Amino acid sequence: MRIEEGVKLDFKDVLIRPKRSTLVSRKDVDISREFKFRWSGRTFRGVPVIAANMDGVGTMAMARAFLKDGNGLTVAVHKHYPLQELLDFYNRKTVLASWYSIGMTESDEKKFESFMKKKPGLIDKICLDVANGYSEAFVDFVKRVRERHPGLTIMAGNVVTGEMVEQLILAGVDVVKVGIGPGSVCTTRKMTGIGYPQLSAVIECADAAHGLGGLICADGGCTVPGDIAKAFGGGADFVMLGGMFAGHDQSEEKVVEKDGKKYVVFYGMSSDTAMKRHKGGVAEYRASEGKTVKIHYRGDVADTLQDILGGLRSACTYVGAKKLKELSKRTTFIRVSQQLNTVFGGE
Repeated sequence: MRIEEGVKLDFKDVLIRPKRSTLVSRKDVDISREFKFRWSGRTFRGVPVIAANMDGVGTMAMARAFLKDGNGLTVAVHKHYPLQELLDFYNRKTVLASWYSIGMTESDEKKFESFMKKKPGLIDKICLDVANGYSEAFVDFVKRVRERHPGLTIMAGNVVTGEMVEQLILAGVDVVKVGIGPGSVCTTRKMTGIGYPQLSAVIECADAAHGLGGLICADGGCTVPGDIAKAFGGGADFVMLGGMFAGHDQSEEKVVEKDGKKYVVFYGMSSDTAMKRHKGGVAEYRASEGKTVKIHYRGDVADTLQDILGGLRSACTYVGAKKLKELSKRTTFIRVSQQLNTVFGGE
């Protein structure tokens, strides 16, 4: 047993200090990024915000909405669609806005390989997603996918420490997904005591990844547009959002009405709701590590996208960053007290 004494921070623990700026308007800020991925050699151009591969968020409808928006955001399409639906969905247009998601089960891998045989060369991005990215079996899985598909851009995780980021990048990952337990419908920290404050995880993992020419995706913990700015300010290359994209028309979930108000069910992918829906129930050897909540129905996702992108542009103007790429270089975090956390929307 050992104790680390250093301070570790979540998004709610800091604010970004404003700086002098020569920018005249938010419209002058470029919030798109361009990356060349280390292993695939492919190039990404667009706003590096990704809808999480969750029921109600990582949907085909969400990907179509992002294509219509035209800002280059992408969706990690959840892994529970049947093979035929995936074959019908993917074409040269929809693939631009989508990451094909799989877990590391035999059935996930088999479905993916079947897809690749039926539509060879179409998919360019894949998300390898497990709750615990620290297992040797996961590293071996990453290596196998990289060997079989050298031209794919691979995003994989989740992890929260620099040494594991480095191992995954050296195993063939282009973008490492960072975050254990910060999501609004994730209960891993409560059920297991495992986790890492998300802002510190982003800062430390970005440092490790960038030293090897890799990238990271901050996954979880963002509840308002300011959190997204903090993630990018901390060094994240991509930011993945779950709850902020839930409850919209594109969720593909039923809208229910109660007391004159409309709601949509949203749940974590390790919740009993998800496991009952996709696996017939919670296996006897494990516990649920997610919760199910009702959130207010929010209509079309277009308004939410405007809020998110507008907030990000505004954050850049406050620190004088003409491009999103400059935000981390111009970010100074100020630690705030718990009292101020309450004022500024923290828990």
